[in-house]
Amino acid sequence: MNIKITGTGSYIPTIKVKNTDFANHTFLNEDGTLFSYPNEVVISKFKGITGIEERRYAEPNQCSSDLAFLAAQKAIENANIDIETIDYIILAHNFGDVKPNAIQSDILPSLATRVKHKLQIKNPKCVAYDILFGCPGWIEGVLQANAFIKSGMAKKCLVIGAETLSRVVDAHDRDSMIYSDGAGATIIEASENETGLLSYESATYAYNEADYLFFGKSFDNDLDPDVRYIKMHGRKIYEFALSNVPQAMKNCLDKSGVAIEDIKKILIHQANEKMDEAIINRFYKLYDKTAPEGIMPMSINFLGNSSVATVPTLYDLLLQGKIDNHKINKGDILLFASVGAGMNINAFIYRH
Repeated sequence: MNIKITGTGSYIPTIKVKNTDFANHTFLNEDGTLFSYPNEVVISKFKGITGIEERRYAEPNQCSSDLAFLAAQKAIENANIDIETIDYIILAHNFGDVKPNAIQSDILPSLATRVKHKLQIKNPKCVAYDILFGCPGWIEGVLQANAFIKSGMAKKCLVIGAETLSRVVDAHDRDSMIYSDGAGATIIEASENETGLLSYESATYAYNEADYLFFGKSFDNDLDPDVRYIKMHGRKIYEFALSNVPQAMKNCLDKSGVAIEDIKKILIHQANEKMDEAIINRFYKLYDKTAPEGIMPMSINFLGNSSVATVPTLYDLLLQGKIDNHKINKGDILLFASVGAGMNINAFIYRH
């Protein structure tokens, strides 16, 4: 028995925020001092490193669970299944439902429970729960669905990644320009043919790396120090990712028995364009090869980094033909991979 993604859906928020919209922000150094150069330079350097030109934010009346529900509806419709046959709803996020200008996260009840309620699923044996696994949360959810189905505990799982990072960023930290909101969802079912998940890899590096992403106070020393925002040690994350993600991808591929030449697309977490390119190049270098042109579709330039939502959203957009110059054909071998807070890394090989 294998598992297969039988339905996909994504929700891309309607509020479009361009880099130029940050022109009047007051960006500060970590010690609270002003930058010695204007915002135009900050934005130019940011674009050159991350590749981001614009990102999407949720409407004020929307929270992560709302975005998750909207993506889930599309995935269920795409899979053409009866909602009462879903055995598990696995929802990956990091910060729960955060309302605009709120200082608390709301995860009571869980976001998965909220999505089940919004979907109006009556079956009490449809188990709904959240996972916190950093940006690799959706991939980890797929791996958990794989375990449930192969063990006989489930036949159908709804796996969602949803986040509203715009609600937990420090407006005075230039890293705030990276983050965005969105949701991606998939229906996972048992498969008896050659398609589906072929191998996987997952790991948590916490001995020295646990706090590379963390909650910290604003760079504006006049603001309440007890209100916390997402912060990161960017250089450490970059070095960690380049040192560990390519090898994890190689371990995953080697376990599958698939040749590297047979990979058609690599769907990697949309964290940072330069970092993702470096990861892919180093991955191919492990096989003494050069990364083929067009192997890595990207959405970060117009959607930003929506954490757990980036990979399932990218996959859905590819299947819809909405990523220019990229498409997925039946039988294509895909490599999914992610890295994020924890520090967590995971990957899987999938035959479409």
